[in-house]
Amino acid sequence: MTEAMSASEQVYRHVRERVLDGQLPAGEMITEGQFVEALGVSRTPVREAFLRLEAEGWLRLYPKRGALVVPVQPEEMEQVLEARQLIETHAVTMLSHEPREAEAFGRELIAVTERTREAMEADDVETFIELDAEFHLMIVAAGGNDVLADIYRGLRDRLRRMTTRSVWRDRARMSGIVTAHRELAEVVARGDAATFSTMLLEHMHSTHDRAHGRLSARRPIR
Repeated sequence: MTEAMSASEQVYRHVRERVLDGQLPAGEMITEGQFVEALGVSRTPVREAFLRLEAEGWLRLYPKRGALVVPVQPEEMEQVLEARQLIETHAVTMLSHEPREAEAFGRELIAVTERTREAMEADDVETFIELDAEFHLMIVAAGGNDVLADIYRGLRDRLRRMTTRSVWRDRARMSGIVTAHRELAEVVARGDAATFSTMLLEHMHSTHDRAHGRLSARRPIR
């Protein structure tokens, strides 16, 4: 790997991480110059990193002006949440065929929920977001479908960005997530996929209340 490529990768990871964790908020204009100075690199690797981030949909480049951090569009959010509902509900449906496993797994989810509550009380937003993602990924993995689990993992960056924006410095919303996770875990333990689907939809809208349009009108997945 050349030095230029190494520097480009460094810039790419630096900027991408800050887009995902909200340090570079949606709608903000950034320039090559600020990262040349901050990271001690030339303009070429910064330009390469910006082009890569534009191709992935995180930035929109404007010649001689800089780059816009692309906001999450309502349509994209709707589609991500719909995919979550489909995949997670399917997993709980599969798990419901094994009542003892479902009950034991529900206890595991409750344990993760307790750790999430502790992160909230410690004002550790980063850990809170990681545990939120872990909770839902555990549900998907429990469904036993590796292809669906891989698809779900492909949504991870979008979900992280959406959750960060929703809960950052919002203790009430974080508390709502903890409560919802506890309730979802109890429903999973009972193997009640229909109720899980309804509650998951309510949970997602409560967390990501900027999602409107088609998803809000959808019925729970049965």
